[in-house]
Amino acid sequence: MILINLKMQIRPEKMDQWLALADSYAKDVNSEDGCLFFQFARSLTDDNEFICIEGFKDAEAGATHVKQAHVKRFFDAASDLVAAQPQIIYIDTPHDGFGPMGEIKPR
Repeated sequence: MILINLKMQIRPEKMDQWLALADSYAKDVNSEDGCLFFQFARSLTDDNEFICIEGFKDAEAGATHVKQAHVKRFFDAASDLVAAQPQIIYIDTPHDGFGPMGEIKPR
């Protein structure tokens, strides 16, 4: 599995456009065959900061992902909405998705 995390700072005056774009993009990406999970999360301390959490089956699925038309549209549109260049973490891992956390269990 490849795990990708993006940190994105959005221009405050572009927030409505960003939220619509992020929602549409997440739906498109989650429909891809090789996508295990894809979501955006908003920072609890900075309303303009978002983290994108992505998991793809393997590097091939990730390579197929970036060739999709909706990815090209997202990259183009996001360039007008971000306040700074997004930061990325890319990890190729032997895991195949989320697993149970040992420290917390429902009571």
